[in-house]
Amino acid sequence: MRKDIERFLEAANEIVLGKEHEVRLALVCLMARGHLLIEDLPGVGKTTLAQALARLLGLDFQRIQFTSDLLPADIIGATVYEKAQGSFRFHPGPIFSSLVLADEVNRATPKAQSALLEAMAERQVSVEGATRALPEPFFVIATQNPESQLGTFPLPESQLDRFLMRLSLGYPDSSAERALLRGEDRSDLLHRIDTPALPVAQLEALQQAVPRIHASDALLDYLQALLRHTRESGAFRHGLSPRAGLALLRTAQAWALSHDRGAVLPEDIQAVFVPVAGHRLEPREDGTAGAHEDRVREALEQVAIP
Repeated sequence: MRKDIERFLEAANEIVLGKEHEVRLALVCLMARGHLLIEDLPGVGKTTLAQALARLLGLDFQRIQFTSDLLPADIIGATVYEKAQGSFRFHPGPIFSSLVLADEVNRATPKAQSALLEAMAERQVSVEGATRALPEPFFVIATQNPESQLGTFPLPESQLDRFLMRLSLGYPDSSAERALLRGEDRSDLLHRIDTPALPVAQLEALQQAVPRIHASDALLDYLQALLRHTRESGAFRHGLSPRAGLALLRTAQAWALSHDRGAVLPEDIQAVFVPVAGHRLEPREDGTAGAHEDRVREALEQVAIP
């Protein structure tokens, strides 16, 4: 399994330059069967990372460009009367794919955004009273621009919670940006990927192995102490829910597996805490995005490791 993971990371890091940590986190999110939200300024590689994940995993892939006039039927599909057959037929939308890229998800209205919610939570959709299962595996990778950008609609808390992890790429460092300027166009590199670096069978084997990574009682004590701190410290409007605790544990297990370890260590929880908890916690004092992350990170500093 370690060779499979390293092969994937090597291939992905040739496309998304200078973001090795974020690329590993994105893979860990999928290993943990989670949906991924990538939030940052336009032009820093959000869509490129999402497309690289899709191509390197070799999954059936659809991209939905979210705009202000997008309708729920544009996402889940619609039933259409076909005159030749004299009957109604359901035409599935792009959500019926193994990997769906919801590009600039906060450009669409809340009505269109809500069409994703059932699919992400239940892995099925309801159309005109009929429930239709989505493919397995099924992932949503969404990108969004900061809320300060014009023409954005903030995602509601209930939908944010459906994303296992939120990442921010940021600007590349100087050496990565120089390699980007001198190198080939990222789109050309993506189109040249003809074989997946991590085929579906290997990805499913990794997903099945994640829950088997051992978490000791002492490790769970530490995890519960973190959850309790977010609820009782007064630093946040609301603490982490039990579902968030489960998400944190499963992601830490996947992070440990990505480093070829059979047990979760406290540093595994620390490595994934901000990406998993950051979009679920709202500090009582408003501030910039950077200050928000600092407040979330402070929880790690204030909770002692058993």
